[in-house]
Amino acid sequence: MPCKPLFGRRRGVCLVVSSPRKRHRDRSLVPVNAFVLDSTGAHLRADWPAPASKPGWTRVRTRTAGICNTDLELLRGYMQFRGVLGHEFVGTALDGPLEGRRVVGGINFACGKCVVCRNGLSRHCPTRSVLGILDADGVFAEEFVIPEGNLLPVPDEVDDRAAVFTEPLAAACEILEQIGAFPRETALVLGDGKLGLLVAQTLASDGFEVTLVGHHVERLGWMESRGVKLASSIREGAKYPLTVEATGSGAGLESAMRATAARGTLVLKSTIATRHEIDLAPLVIDEIRVIGSRCGPFEPALARLESGAISTERMIDSVYALASIGRAIERAGRPGVMKVLVENR
Repeated sequence: MPCKPLFGRRRGVCLVVSSPRKRHRDRSLVPVNAFVLDSTGAHLRADWPAPASKPGWTRVRTRTAGICNTDLELLRGYMQFRGVLGHEFVGTALDGPLEGRRVVGGINFACGKCVVCRNGLSRHCPTRSVLGILDADGVFAEEFVIPEGNLLPVPDEVDDRAAVFTEPLAAACEILEQIGAFPRETALVLGDGKLGLLVAQTLASDGFEVTLVGHHVERLGWMESRGVKLASSIREGAKYPLTVEATGSGAGLESAMRATAARGTLVLKSTIATRHEIDLAPLVIDEIRVIGSRCGPFEPALARLESGAISTERMIDSVYALASIGRAIERAGRPGVMKVLVENR
């Protein structure tokens, strides 16, 4: 069957559409459409086994999913992931306590028993699996399963195309949780991609005077109405007590280090597959505190979406059907493209 390359030939990632699925009387045996990454590349398969119900887990029918930079890095070899991709979603619970409700959910599947989990750090459970990223099939499929304790209902006021931003917005809210009672002064966000826009809005809504630096700020005039200043470069000699690196590139870290004030805080958000050499001496000389920041709490993210504190509508570039996910992935991989969504329709 012909193979359509994604991300260029050298990366060897390709899209193959399998033959139409057969009908089964037993619903648990009916295969589902799913976008699967295996050793031969990425494939939209029509014969992927339907997820089975099990105690403590909920089957969810995907409504809308988002493609993020982590998905693109996984396609390039990050984490050596194999299985169904995707972790940003809003869906309908098919069973469990929230059956029939629209839901979003945390992506880390923890054991709940180890000392890390008992200390409230289940997102760092050493034996965790991660939805669509590590040892757990993701949401680029008609259906998937997730621990019922990970799910939250979506408020009626938040539509699907806003709710799908809950996971990346939670990652932005994690910064506030990590820095705690930090003076609400000036802050710099490097990177005007999807995550950078959410981080900038989150910090601005929490009282920071935020400057967002990126390569495509000319299209982001609407961010100024959210209290965010825009710049195409860091002002010469400018130093910020709080800097957030969300460029998605190795080179962004060096720029972020130079822009962080002595005894300031540097938050790292990028996860990339490539390696990058950098001189870390300035971190010691300027006594800069470095915080790695990943996933975050969903409750404050949903609350911000419900209240309108965060705007996502103008962050959406395009919407594709699940059957056209190959085109969606290609679109999302182009430089400067905002959020690409996939709908299960």
